[in-house]
Amino acid sequence: MKPDSMKLVLASGNRGKLVEMRDILGDFGVELVAQGDLGIDDIEETGTTFVENALLKARHAARMSGLPALGDDSGLCVDALGGAPGLYSARYAGAHGDASANIAKLLDALRDIPDEQRGAHFHCTIVLLRSADDPAPLIAEGRWHGRILHAPRGANGFGYDPVFLDVERGRSAAEIDAAMKSRVSHRGLALARLRDLSRA
Repeated sequence: MKPDSMKLVLASGNRGKLVEMRDILGDFGVELVAQGDLGIDDIEETGTTFVENALLKARHAARMSGLPALGDDSGLCVDALGGAPGLYSARYAGAHGDASANIAKLLDALRDIPDEQRGAHFHCTIVLLRSADDPAPLIAEGRWHGRILHAPRGANGFGYDPVFLDVERGRSAAEIDAAMKSRVSHRGLALARLRDLSRA
């Protein structure tokens, strides 16, 4: 079954992810439905890796909806913090999804760190399950390398985007337009790889 000929449930309550994925997959005829729109709550992320969490979320959404599911687990990994916040990016400051608090905690942790030591990357793992019991899920990953800024910049995107600098373009992820972000971001790269895998 090809993902460009199916209706998929996105195993996430993150509206930012939904918008990004719809933009990226729009040219492939994929109808992407948020699990929340189907009355499906988030499942607890108990995995110890991005892959495990993506699978947990996708299986839950597929089982509850009866539809093929996309599970996405992603996070910001900062070199100077040993890869943190990593798996815990969405709840780094405590409350899940409080982007302002997460950014404030991150900038405080890096307060005395010079630019050359502020390297970081966004990581994204995307899993496609054709059914809840799919024994051979398609798994794709993407990384977007950059650096952490000293203060937020830009009004686009979500999460840590305002403090993540795309060094090559000299702009934060929140200053890059949606079309460019779809091509260069961790999520865009992972989805492109997933499309290639699905057609292999």
